[in-house]
Amino acid sequence: MAEIINMPRLSDTMEEGTVAKWFKKVGDKINEGDIIAEIETDKATMEFESFNEGELLHVGVQEGGTAPVDTLLAIIGKKGEDISGLISGSKIETSVEEEKLEPTSEIKEINELQIIPEGVEIITMPRLSDTMEEGTVAKWNKKVGDKVNEGDILAEIETDKATMEFESFYKGVLLHIGLDEGASAAVDSLLAIIGKADTDVDQLLLALNSSDALSVPKQNLKSLEKTSVIKKTDLTPEDKNEQSVNIAPVFSSNERVIASPLAKKLAAEKEINLRSVKGTGDFGRIIKRDIDNYQQLSGESSKPFTPNGIESINEIANSQMRKTIAKRLSASKFSAPHYYLGVEFDMDNAIAFRNQHNSIPDTKISFNDIIVKAVALSLKLHPKVNSKWEDHQITHHHHAHVGVAVAVEDGLVVPVIKFANEQTLPQIGTSVKDFALRARDKKLNPDEMEGSTFTISNLGMFGIQEFTSIINQPNGAILSVGAIVQKPVVKNGSIVIGNTMKLTLACDHRVVDGATGAQFLQTLREYIDNPLTMVL
Repeated sequence: MAEIINMPRLSDTMEEGTVAKWFKKVGDKINEGDIIAEIETDKATMEFESFNEGELLHVGVQEGGTAPVDTLLAIIGKKGEDISGLISGSKIETSVEEEKLEPTSEIKEINELQIIPEGVEIITMPRLSDTMEEGTVAKWNKKVGDKVNEGDILAEIETDKATMEFESFYKGVLLHIGLDEGASAAVDSLLAIIGKADTDVDQLLLALNSSDALSVPKQNLKSLEKTSVIKKTDLTPEDKNEQSVNIAPVFSSNERVIASPLAKKLAAEKEINLRSVKGTGDFGRIIKRDIDNYQQLSGESSKPFTPNGIESINEIANSQMRKTIAKRLSASKFSAPHYYLGVEFDMDNAIAFRNQHNSIPDTKISFNDIIVKAVALSLKLHPKVNSKWEDHQITHHHHAHVGVAVAVEDGLVVPVIKFANEQTLPQIGTSVKDFALRARDKKLNPDEMEGSTFTISNLGMFGIQEFTSIINQPNGAILSVGAIVQKPVVKNGSIVIGNTMKLTLACDHRVVDGATGAQFLQTLREYIDNPLTMVL
């Protein structure tokens, strides 16, 4: 039977949660103990563990989405199980007769009577799973009088499904333990009190015990409404449909402002007066969202932003070239299992070689020409990299036809330097320049862009230091070439100024194994380190 997973209460003041990340998608198998999502609370981002097994049938809150505690987060069940009824009735909030009053309102009642000393925080039994009704303290990691820092593990809490560590979101001294090790209590019951050292909490404990502040059922709302502290607000049509009620305290002008610890911290950092912020949490509590959305007041009225411009767009019809590029790259990315090998080459010898070579009249070459030549020679020694995948076979090429990616207005074209291993560096340079000029004028012949066995994409001239490329099928690999960067390097045990370049080899794992790609890069490094070997 399918299980409804609700937004968990991951801290004692959590009113709603935001899904920062899903680790599973609909259709994935879920095992008990799997981390299925990261949930952002008002205090921290925490991993949420599954206590159910089955298939993830439905996701109720998308990444970046926010939902109140105890509303539908996900549904786990058997594959193919009909969950339409569960989704259509996904308002998991219970009725007035069944639901329990949030304890924070009762603590706030005591707070209004100025019983809670300044700086004191009441810690209640957290709801650590979506079905948890009560918890047992398996172990206390702190004792009364111990200093507690934000993030310290206060205790280990045993739920109906697992034993989990409970983290403190407050800083201070543990003043009181409300539940001994081995004892159990309902969710939201008094667990502990944290505050300043030597703070007297006897009056607070007396008030908590005498008012049953932490266990007031909703059916007792009528008697509570007779007090001047809380009242039942009028129901909106939406509230009536969901059979829920809102409880709000009546505040006076000299009351303490109720805010989450994170909201207080952010307000202090931004120098925001909390009394000028309207809280949107339960019972008017100020939470992180309110601080983020706050606009500093000027005098008695705020100054809203008034834009000077208008929204505008520019729609450009996709050219046939852009459509073809999109189709081919999508097919490559989603059909070929890409993996990447990154290296950093010492370019000092290549720089010296190029400077000397270009000192000869009419023989100018670029670093890209050196890379093309070195790649072509390396491919001859590693035909497994110079290959392509076919349904019935793998084809190894013993000729090196190197494609060189050229950016044009409508996208990217890849003219091919055929038999690049047999050409001289100046010949390669002449061909690349000619292809680039004619490519930008759309004057390349179709046969000049066919037959590549390997591709090079170089963004170094744009200052890009490192990147990855999508394989240009039917090639089995593509090399991404970054900029030459001058930086400190270690040579012969000493730190000196050197010149390096990062390259990333993207491989189709169906064709090129990791060791094969690594060996190819080793050979390529030898040619770049000793460029004279390419011309001798």
